[in-house]
Amino acid sequence: MRDDVANSRPVNAVSEAELQRRWLAVRAQMLTLEIDALVLQNSSDWVGGYIRWFANQPATNGYPSTVIFAADGAMSLIEQGPFDGLRIAGDAESAATGIARRLTTPSYPSVLYSGSYDAELALRELKALSVRRVGLVAPASMYFSFGKCLTEELARSGVEILDFTDAVDRIKAIKSEEERALIRQVAAMQDQVMSRVSAFLRPGLRDFEVAAYAQYVGQQLGSEQGIFLCSSAPPGQAANFRPRSMQGRTLQRGDVYSLLIENNGPGGYYAEMSRILVLGRASQELRDMHAAVLDAQRYALTLLVPGASCSEIHAQHNDYLRSLNLPTERRVNMHGMGYDMVERPLIRDDEEMRLAQHMAIVCHPGVLNARLFVHNTELHLIEERGASESLHCTPKHIIELDS
Repeated sequence: MRDDVANSRPVNAVSEAELQRRWLAVRAQMLTLEIDALVLQNSSDWVGGYIRWFANQPATNGYPSTVIFAADGAMSLIEQGPFDGLRIAGDAESAATGIARRLTTPSYPSVLYSGSYDAELALRELKALSVRRVGLVAPASMYFSFGKCLTEELARSGVEILDFTDAVDRIKAIKSEEERALIRQVAAMQDQVMSRVSAFLRPGLRDFEVAAYAQYVGQQLGSEQGIFLCSSAPPGQAANFRPRSMQGRTLQRGDVYSLLIENNGPGGYYAEMSRILVLGRASQELRDMHAAVLDAQRYALTLLVPGASCSEIHAQHNDYLRSLNLPTERRVNMHGMGYDMVERPLIRDDEEMRLAQHMAIVCHPGVLNARLFVHNTELHLIEERGASESLHCTPKHIIELDS
C-alpha cells in the first residue's frame, strides 16, 4: 500500500472521480442559468450533507462551514479558526476535496456580534470572482445573520441572486454506482450493530447504555456520526424512539425495547434501520400489529417505481392504511437518504420531485398509541422496475431474547 494511502486522514471519503462527476453535473446546470458561483453553508452533519457532497468533508458541531463553488476553478472553504486565516491547499488535498483556499474566522452562532464574519469573507471571495449572478444552495441551512448579510450586500452591489437548491437536489438524489456500493456497505455495517446489540441487551441496563453500545460498535466499524433513538417499556406501554436525554429507564424482564440505528459509514452516507426487541416473548397484540405494519410496508414498496409521483404514492399509501384500519401517515414515513438523514425526495403531498432509478429511499411505517409503538425501518434502492430488496439483511421480525 502506498504511504500516502496508508496514512490518509479521512475516515470515509469518495473517490476523486466521483467528485468530478458531481462538479461536472452541477457546472452544466450553472452554465444553463449563467450562474458565476454558488454559495452553500452547513453547520450539521445530520442534515447538512451539501458541504460533504461538494467537498468530501462534513460540517460538524454547529460551526458554520461555507463553500464558494465557482463556475470554473477550485472551491474556497470558510470555517472556524483564527482571524484572517488563509491556507492554500496542496495539489493532493485540492484534488481530493476540490478546495484550493481555506479561510478562517472565529465566528459562533452563540456570539451575536460575530454573525456577519463568515459572510464578509464569502463576499470577498465572490468579489474576486467578479460575479454577476450567484446561486444559493440550501439557504434554509444557512445561519440567518450570514444569509442576511450576504444577500443584502450582493443586492446592493447589483448581483442577481437565485435559489439553486432544486438543481443540486435533483443531481444529489440519484446515486452513482460508487455511491450505491458505499450505501450497501453502510447497511451491512448497521446489520452488524443490530446483531451485537441483540447479544448485549439484558435486564439491568439503562436505555442509554444500550444506545451507547450501539454507537460504540458503529464507530468501531468506521462510522463517524449518527443518532441512536430508543426506549424500553413494560408490555402494554409504548416503547417510543426517545433522545439521549430521555433514555434513563432501566430494562426489566419482559420489556419491549425499540432501537433506531441512524448512523453513517463508508463514504459518509447514512442509512437507517429499526427493530423491536423483547426481553422474553412478544405479546399477541404486538405480534398482530407488527404483521399489519409489515403488510403496509410491503404495499408501500410496490409503489416505489421510477417516474412515480411522490404525492400520488402518499395518497395511495394512506388509502391502503385506511383499508387496514391503521392510522394514516401525517409525518414522513418514506424519504430519500444519503449524506443527509432526510433528503429529497419526500413521499408526501408537497414533494414535486418524481422518483427515479438509483435513488435511495428509506421506508419506516409505524403505529403509535398508548399501548404500542410498532415499526420496521429499512433502506431500499430504486431499480429499473421498482424498489430493491432491503439493503439490510437483519430479519424483519420482532427479536425475542431469553431474559
